[in-house]
Amino acid sequence: MVETVIFDMDGLLVDSEPLWQRARIEAFGAERLRWTPQDQERIMGRSTQSWAAYLAERLGGAYSTEEIIARVVGQMVTYYRQHVPLMPGAEAVLQRLAPDFVLGVASGSPRALLDAILERTGWASLFRVIVSSDDVAQGKPAPDTYCLAVERLSALPERVAVVEDSANGILAGVAAGAHVIAVPAPYHRPSPDILARADRVLPSLDALTADVLAVL
Repeated sequence: MVETVIFDMDGLLVDSEPLWQRARIEAFGAERLRWTPQDQERIMGRSTQSWAAYLAERLGGAYSTEEIIARVVGQMVTYYRQHVPLMPGAEAVLQRLAPDFVLGVASGSPRALLDAILERTGWASLFRVIVSSDDVAQGKPAPDTYCLAVERLSALPERVAVVEDSANGILAGVAAGAHVIAVPAPYHRPSPDILARADRVLPSLDALTADVLAVL
């Protein structure tokens, strides 16, 4: 029986992927950084250090990972302080589940971004635990973020449902021993073999209800 639901943030609750793309280009220039859909797919769900290292390689070693993180994350915080673009059904699913389930967040984003999102949306009171990439040694697809969230919630993995959009996130939830509900990313849908690892694949957050969680 599922008692706890842990959400990813980027691409699931927040429509962040266009902002990440914009932030990278604004930080380093369209001519210097030629970013492809394949690049984007490779880093979705990864930790901050991991995607920054990938970016450093794509930029030919012209910038350190620390400089890349500072520039890109700083740009994202600026965006979120102005406006947080929510995915369809995000606000409704949190309000729908909060009365009956313990809710948490386990995100590959740094804490500064999560704090900016929570402040702007007013969601902080809905989540019992917030785990960011700053809290773990390895980001997704390693299970560290979900394992830490489960530990901090004093929960049993078999009574936890993880909600994810990306391939890396789905693999992380599976590795953590939790039930996994996939709501595939609209920009880069995980491959069929990855989606097959999830317990349920839903078309949208609107389809995530207590009835779905009851049969996991």
